[in-house]
Amino acid sequence: MSNSLTIAEDDHVRGGRNAAVTLIEYGDFQCPYCARAHAALTQLQRQHGDQVTLVFRHLPLTDLHPFAQPAAEAAEAAAAQGKFWDMHDALFENQGMLDEDTLPALAANLQLDVARFTSEFEGGRHRARVERDVQEAHAHGAKGTPSFFINGERYHGDSDHASLAAAIEQALGGKG
Repeated sequence: MSNSLTIAEDDHVRGGRNAAVTLIEYGDFQCPYCARAHAALTQLQRQHGDQVTLVFRHLPLTDLHPFAQPAAEAAEAAAAQGKFWDMHDALFENQGMLDEDTLPALAANLQLDVARFTSEFEGGRHRARVERDVQEAHAHGAKGTPSFFINGERYHGDSDHASLAAAIEQALGGKG
């Protein structure tokens, strides 16, 4: 297991790997607070550009969200075709409609090789990757979603735009 509070080679990274601020999120595609954070983080990264790196790791809360695990595995199946962030965004944008029919439809909309996607998804090819993220999250005390680490430090604030913006500004030293 890598030091999960630094960017790993196989992490899903949005932005440069050498930004002033690295925000690691352990998230669940069915979590409404993660969806709120997704919208806020998308806007904040646009605002701060290369100063902020976003890393997404899986923490599906399967006892609360029945399609969180399948959604995480679908995101990894998309990642195998170079479209993790496209699927990530599509899952959050379609959060209220997640079911067994939505995932292949999203894959088709993203112009993935749907046969490959379906084969990998149904075969559980990416389950171990998701489970590794879950184990790392638990090792660092992350049990709920979203759980954030900013520059290696646990962030305990809210997932709304104002709270995340303040935390990122603070991490940037007020020079964002």
